Amino acid sequence: MRPILMKGHERPLTFLKYNRDGDLLFSCAKDHNPTVWFADNGERLGTYRGHNGAVWCCDVSRDSGRLITGSADQTVKLWNVQSGQQLFTFNFDSPARSVDFSVGDKLAVITTDPFMELTSAIHVKRIAKDPADQTGESLLVIKGPQGRINRAIWGPLNRTIISAGEDSVVRIWDSETGKLLKESDKESGHKKTVTSLVKSADGSHFLTGSLDKSAKLWDARTLSLVKTYVTERPVNAVAMSPLLDHVVLGGGQDASAVTTTDHRAGKFEAKFFDKILQEEIGGVKGHFGPINALAFNPDGRSFSSGGEDGYVRLHHFDPDYFNIKI
Repeated sequence: MRPILMKGHERPLTFLKYNRDGDLLFSCAKDHNPTVWFADNGERLGTYRGHNGAVWCCDVSRDSGRLITGSADQTVKLWNVQSGQQLFTFNFDSPARSVDFSVGDKLAVITTDPFMELTSAIHVKRIAKDPADQTGESLLVIKGPQGRINRAIWGPLNRTIISAGEDSVVRIWDSETGKLLKESDKESGHKKTVTSLVKSADGSHFLTGSLDKSAKLWDARTLSLVKTYVTERPVNAVAMSPLLDHVVLGGGQDASAVTTTDHRAGKFEAKFFDKILQEEIGGVKGHFGPINALAFNPDGRSFSSGGEDGYVRLHHFDPDYFNIKI
């Protein structure tokens, strides 16, 4: 499985997202410029210029027409995917950490970081069909818990919002009233910051990764814990195969700790686990630094990883990957 190395960012990667058709890959990094690539050969199509801070997160609409990006420059921007034109800018009083389109793309959930006197918050914005009608007002603002909310995504049928972050608790909110519906159990839940949160292709369950060196699979409606995957280093990114029962975890220590430890490239591998048996089935090495972002192509035949080293690595699976027997 020879990876395609995609060098387009000058700073560490923060997030990767495929469009629904799986032919485009969007990457975010700390270098201010979200980038779009061809997902089959890694050819760079273009960049979206306009942010002046690290870009933490992005999402793309179902028809691949719009891109939404959240940045440390305290803005969230809507873009025309094809032309790269900025359609609208949402301004906030603190850095925007996470963005997610609802099913149907009529709403977006955005989280903002604690900043100065402000607590973290979850904002729901209406996304207009015509950019000329777009407004900046929030339909709902939920004042968040202590610490940063690293990810917030829509639950089944857009009825709920699922969030997680620095206080290690996974929460489910009512997306209309903002009421807190469920919290993950202290005993079975994560013990440290939740870094990443991704839902399954059908939206029935979701996976969280945490600095407590584990990833957990949850039921999206009941928030009951289904599975736990244990690894030996902090988890920065998680992804779930839409095709096979595989989950992949990426991580490594904090960038500041890398120089003081044994830093062979093998330390920073994407680890594959069997979703059901919770056993490790393999790993993909290559990054020279922690893996910060992972994404599976919607067809399940390739995946990409983004690292602290500024590279995106695109891996097309060999035929024998689909016949792994445990």
